[in-house]
Amino acid sequence: MDEVKRACEEKMKKSLAALKDEFNGIRTGRASPSLLDRIRVDYYGEKAPLSQVATVSVPEARLIVVQPWDRTLIGEIEKALQKSDLALNPSNDGKVIRIAIPPLTEQRRKELVKQAKASAENSRVALRNIRRDGLEDLKKGLKDGAPEDQVKKAEDELQKLTDSYVAQVGKALEEKEKEIMEV
Repeated sequence: MDEVKRACEEKMKKSLAALKDEFNGIRTGRASPSLLDRIRVDYYGEKAPLSQVATVSVPEARLIVVQPWDRTLIGEIEKALQKSDLALNPSNDGKVIRIAIPPLTEQRRKELVKQAKASAENSRVALRNIRRDGLEDLKKGLKDGAPEDQVKKAEDELQKLTDSYVAQVGKALEEKEKEIMEV
C-alpha cells in the first residue's frame, strides 16, 4: 500500500516540477534568463541548449544579454532566438546579443494567462491520471488478499495527496498570473 502511495507521490512531484518549468518559459513583462531555457542552438550540427553555448545575464529589468563562448555562433544564436515563439527581437554587435523585453500589451497578457491556465489544467489532468493508476493498483492489492480497511485507508490517503498537489498547481498558476498581469 505504501509503495503505491510513494510511487504516486514521486510522479506527482515530477508533474508539478514540469509545470513550473513550463511556467518559466512563459514570458512576462520582466527579463529572466529562464525565458531562454527552451532555446536550442545549432552547434556544429547538433541542437544544444543556449545555456551550454553562451552566458545569459540580466543587467536590467527589461534587458537580457547573451554572450556566446564561441563568437562564430552569434548568428546561429540570433536565428534561434528569432525563430522562438517568444516574439523577441535580438540585436547583436558582433560580441554579444542584446534582447530588449518590450512591455506586454493587455491582449498579449490575456493570451499568456490563457496559456498558463491551459498548462495548469493539463497538469491537474496528469495528477488525476496518476491518482487513477494508483487506485487501480490498490484495487489489485485487494484482489490479491490485502485487508479491505487498509485499501480504503490507502485510497483516502491517495485522494488527500492528490488534493494537495492540485492545490499546489492552483497556487503556482495564481503566482504566474499575478506575474504576467503585473505592469
